[in-house]
Amino acid sequence: MRRGKEFEAAIKRGKRVGRPAVVIHLTVSGDETPLIGFVVSRAVGGAVVRNKVKRRLRHLMRDRLDRLPRGSLLVVRANPPAASARYEQLAAELDLALDRLLRRRESSMDGQR
Repeated sequence: MRRGKEFEAAIKRGKRVGRPAVVIHLTVSGDETPLIGFVVSRAVGGAVVRNKVKRRLRHLMRDRLDRLPRGSLLVVRANPPAASARYEQLAAELDLALDRLLRRRESSMDGQR
């Protein structure tokens, strides 16, 4: 995900789940391939630290891409604790947040049927 409108759509219209190291926003519209965007602000650390966190998150999401429904716009925002989190901790937090978000989406879809 590269365009500001896509980020804005996911953040403003999507569901949100937060963990200490990451916050994820998800919205589903259309039937395209899922798009993922990353937000790592200066609060996380300097340029080297931010890029390290972004690379880790990108690698972790690559393995979880198949879990996302088609048409997904997912924004992964790193919080300052992500800078000091070990890879396994970051993976666990991302899994917990993603599981909660997908469960919440499924339960809201059940109510619409």
